[in-house]
Amino acid sequence: MNRILPFFLLTAAATAASASPVTVRVTDPSGKPVANAVVSVPSPRPPSSGRYVVSQKGLAFHPFVVVVPVGASVSFPNFDDTRHHVYSFSTAKKFELKLFAKEQSRSIQFDRPGVVALGCNIHDRMSAFIVVSDRTQTAVTDRNGVARLQAPSGGGATKLDVWHPYLRAPGNHVEISLFPNESSKVVQVRLRPPPMHGMGGY
Repeated sequence: MNRILPFFLLTAAATAASASPVTVRVTDPSGKPVANAVVSVPSPRPPSSGRYVVSQKGLAFHPFVVVVPVGASVSFPNFDDTRHHVYSFSTAKKFELKLFAKEQSRSIQFDRPGVVALGCNIHDRMSAFIVVSDRTQTAVTDRNGVARLQAPSGGGATKLDVWHPYLRAPGNHVEISLFPNESSKVVQVRLRPPPMHGMGGY
């Protein structure tokens, strides 16, 4: 089933018995919520299939950030009156979907973990990101900067990984410790201004 998820949560039965719900809120230094941040905890997941959607409408990709499991197929339907030419030069997946018109769609399978930056060869301002995850517990913050996921319970501290395309840090991500019995966490990050050509943001 196709799914467009501005807030996306992956869960696995194998980890449910030893996991506890955690709410993570991501903000900038002024306290402004940061949407479209990807929050994950170390938890290997088996290869998975599935179909997901990144649409083109209003000369923009929707959603701006989406998480998919390794092995997932993503379709790219065009709802604009103009043609699009979707591509990525990313290490995790290099591809090119040449010109296709309104009501047409193309699909790509993502078989390696990593961040895939999307662009359109016709409309330079269009940008989006597909995060291909090999973890069972990954969520994207909503417009309030909130992500909800399951974290391992018991034992020592767990490393939360927070990624955002404009985060001021090596690799655009930071690691934060989540201590036992913590059910909520506020993470403050610094972001770079979005590139002038990009239509996505936070």
